[in-house]
Amino acid sequence: MATTPSPSHRVWANARLATMVADTGTPYGAIEDGIVIARNGRIVFAGPSSEVSSIGQAEVIDCEGRWITPGLIDCHTHLVYGGDRAHEFELRLKGASYEEIARAGGGIVSSVKATRAASEDELFASADKRLAALIAEGVTTVEIKSGYGLDTDSEVKVLAVARRLGRERPVGVQTTFLGAHAVPAEFKGRSGDYVDLVCGPMLDAIAEQNLADAVDVFCEGIAFSPEETARVFTAAKARGLPVKIHAEQLSNLGGAALAAGFGALSADHLEHLDEAGVIAMAKAGTVAVVLPGAFYFLRETVKPPIDLLRQHGVPIALATDANPGTSPLTSPLMTMNMGCTLFRLTPEEALAGMTRNAALALGLQDEIGTLEAGKACDLAIWEIERPAELAYRIGFNPLHTRIRNGL
Repeated sequence: MATTPSPSHRVWANARLATMVADTGTPYGAIEDGIVIARNGRIVFAGPSSEVSSIGQAEVIDCEGRWITPGLIDCHTHLVYGGDRAHEFELRLKGASYEEIARAGGGIVSSVKATRAASEDELFASADKRLAALIAEGVTTVEIKSGYGLDTDSEVKVLAVARRLGRERPVGVQTTFLGAHAVPAEFKGRSGDYVDLVCGPMLDAIAEQNLADAVDVFCEGIAFSPEETARVFTAAKARGLPVKIHAEQLSNLGGAALAAGFGALSADHLEHLDEAGVIAMAKAGTVAVVLPGAFYFLRETVKPPIDLLRQHGVPIALATDANPGTSPLTSPLMTMNMGCTLFRLTPEEALAGMTRNAALALGLQDEIGTLEAGKACDLAIWEIERPAELAYRIGFNPLHTRIRNGL
């Protein structure tokens, strides 16, 4: 009597693999005539077909020579927010700077009003559309930051919506508490008092409800000082939460080096990062997350020091920074193209930035980011002739199939 293949035992055969495993001596960790075998949502083998003698009773998918990469990882987004800021786009085109708009009550603070006024269901519905765009281009894991509530109830609401997206949609969601994103209007001129709120009642509520996987701070002249940032990091560490930082986007306050001193998972933006900051990140193992969407949208001219990061061996991740004001970008493929055209990453670095190094930036390197035995079976299967096409094309989506946890 024949045994029916188990849907928990699946095989993707006749494929070309971009495993993205580092230091294989082959670009992209590529394997021709590859095969991926998964059981119960985990990879048990990813390698040459010639090394497999038997697969047992399994569902076999013929990939017909298509390329398989790890599922893409968007490691820096702000997907949950109310309203939009298209009007500010018009103002910037008329000459207003990001700082001028922020100081006049626009920017992050304008999104706070809309986010506070929106219900959880409304926030879920709008974020779900943005998330769907990421999923459609092969994203299997996404990080979602708060930061548009800026009071305890609203920050809890935003993070609860992010958790709900992870439960109700076929995507892994990592949540980051970014209460220190901006000083809300009611605390104008009293940033220290607001930091007290972030470090106390806000963090208490979020930790108690297990709503955050990490804590982030916007360390910048228009946001929070290094001293205030250190206070938030100390409070986060006391609650067992790892830290991340928005740093050196508009100026160099030494935020990346500060974050590295706290063992930060990542430092993000980094246009004005200096060599001392790069060295501190290298020593701490802090990932550099570069965000070409914000660089492009704000028409910046100072680029992240990619060569210094390479020289000192700092892993470089890449993300959309999807947000309403400075990077309304929900295309990971376009992000990879921008990483290459604007920052001169290679196509292989761009793909590593949205797979292996993005996983590292989230502390998930043992779970996702490469095609290796033991990791979650998160795959993206592409109609391409070579992996470089993922960063080369503009406005074209060659995704054939996206697999999350083997399904």
